[in-house]
Amino acid sequence: MIKAVELRKGRTVIYEGEICVIHEVSHVAKGNKRSYMQAKVKGLKSGTIRNVRFSVDDRLEVPFVESKEYEYLYKDGDDFIVMDLESFDQFPVAGEFLAESEKWLKPNTRLKCSIHEGNVISVDLPVIVDLAISETTPAIKGATATNQLKEATLETGARIRVPPFIETGEVVRVDTRTGEYLERAKSR
Repeated sequence: MIKAVELRKGRTVIYEGEICVIHEVSHVAKGNKRSYMQAKVKGLKSGTIRNVRFSVDDRLEVPFVESKEYEYLYKDGDDFIVMDLESFDQFPVAGEFLAESEKWLKPNTRLKCSIHEGNVISVDLPVIVDLAISETTPAIKGATATNQLKEATLETGARIRVPPFIETGEVVRVDTRTGEYLERAKSR
């Protein structure tokens, strides 16, 4: 059991008999009134996202969740096939867990999966991924403005904005949380 004041984004709790993941949480304190925790929780079975207000002293049950690293291999229909790095077993992960993250996924990407009672309940991407630029406009000679950005398409099909000196074929680092260009990837 944990107190509501200990809630953090990504934490798994049992709320109203259902396993839920915290999507957003904030501590609200208004003057001389009692403070509370405002949270967005997503039920894993129902898929519904609800806004919930907890007293800071409310207690929530925490299910036993195993966290393990897997390697993404390929997409098969709506499912994403991942491999256990220890046993090399392959199994599908429902598309709903990676639908928004698919644009940052390429084969051999390491993912952290949370598992409860043998079922994947959430998947976390690495914060930074290295992806190749598959298409972008050529650099314009003499363009020296430092804050000008141009469109680029990544090898996964995602579109981002990059500085004008980035060319097709280069590998760049991208923040998967914001979708922003960070830097050129260092050659290994």
